[in-house]
Amino acid sequence: MPAAAAGRMGGGTEAGSTRATREPRWVRALLIGFTLLFLGGLLVLPLVVVLTQAFSEGVRTWAASVVEPDARSAIWLTLKVAAIVVPLNAAFGLIAAWALGKFRPRGRELWITLVDLPFSVSPVVAGLLFVLLFGRNGWLGPWLAERDVQIIFAVPGIVLATLFITAPFVALVAVILYVDLRARHEGLTSDQLGSQLDAGQ
Repeated sequence: MPAAAAGRMGGGTEAGSTRATREPRWVRALLIGFTLLFLGGLLVLPLVVVLTQAFSEGVRTWAASVVEPDARSAIWLTLKVAAIVVPLNAAFGLIAAWALGKFRPRGRELWITLVDLPFSVSPVVAGLLFVLLFGRNGWLGPWLAERDVQIIFAVPGIVLATLFITAPFVALVAVILYVDLRARHEGLTSDQLGSQLDAGQ
């Protein structure tokens, strides 16, 4: 009897909480509309401007500009960097998901902080960091110059900068997905599995 009463009280509380947190329709419409407007101005509008400028002088002019040496070089550079970065991101994401989602290694919080670090660092600061490290007058610049190795303003620098920006996203999604799949496989919720990881199980 007390258990049944507790269950009814829990259900009533959950229903009351759901009703209390349910926003009016006009509030939801306003928030969704603002979000779509923001995304449209941030993503769609620049894309429309780029396409408009690209085809402003006609398709023939655009096709002729695509086959120019500079354009072909830029396209080839983009494909080359993507071919290097995507496998590295996949490997890093799988390793991070396996290490941080399955185990609780010593210093786990530090590793998670390092993975999240690029989220809080401006790309400008990251670029300055690479220049200070690998530039001609940087910490490793003279050593690299003696061995005729160029990183800044070359493919290695672009790869490093792209990895710095994209790897945390891949690792974060991979860790979350791994924890969710493991929780489903073991019949636990993600919170219960997280408690087991915190306990070192």
